[in-house]
Amino acid sequence: MLPRRARLATLVVFCCLPAAVPAAPAQIGGTLQLLARGGKVVDRTADVRNAVVAYWPRGGVAGLQTSRTFSMTTEKKEFTPRVLAVPAGTSVQFPNRDPILHNVFSISGENRFDLGLYRQGPGKSVAFKHPGLVRVFCNIHHSMVAYVRVLDTPFFTSPDAAGKFVLAGLPAGPGRLEVWHEQTADWASEIAGPHAEPLTVRLEVTKPRVPPHLNKTGRSYSKRGDDY
Repeated sequence: MLPRRARLATLVVFCCLPAAVPAAPAQIGGTLQLLARGGKVVDRTADVRNAVVAYWPRGGVAGLQTSRTFSMTTEKKEFTPRVLAVPAGTSVQFPNRDPILHNVFSISGENRFDLGLYRQGPGKSVAFKHPGLVRVFCNIHHSMVAYVRVLDTPFFTSPDAAGKFVLAGLPAGPGRLEVWHEQTADWASEIAGPHAEPLTVRLEVTKPRVPPHLNKTGRSYSKRGDDY
């Protein structure tokens, strides 16, 4: 047993230890605002949820999880969701819930595909192996437009209806933050590392909701295409 004086000294040492300080949150959060042309007011016609916020640590990332299958549905002659972010190597299923034919396709580089005509049902799937933007169309209906963002990072999200976003569980250290939206120019910034202070990203809407495009054969769409 320690002498009384030693026990008192030990007690004093422990009492003087500082309380544990909670670790800083390993996250990046903020708000995305979509501005009208000229950048003076918020554009209420563009959906801020059709954005993808992604982060690449400078030290790289471990192997991506590719076991999950994602889905992009055709319904009421629209794609749902309109914008889908997936890790490279995953598959996307394209169910058809309309009582009409669709022909989903893309001519986006190495991720190009053509599902051909198919009726209502579970549809077909496509494996997206290469990072990049995949522009998705229907060969029958010109107004049907969607995007698949194939990413080589597990750190990505989309804002909510108010433009709020959070990327959590990030590794320490610097990296690159990117924000993509279908109707704006791309935005990127080097970040010193995860931090609690929220960011505000403002992007000007300069692109139409339905971009000019041709069908899968490189020809103009039939004027009757969206009527059936």
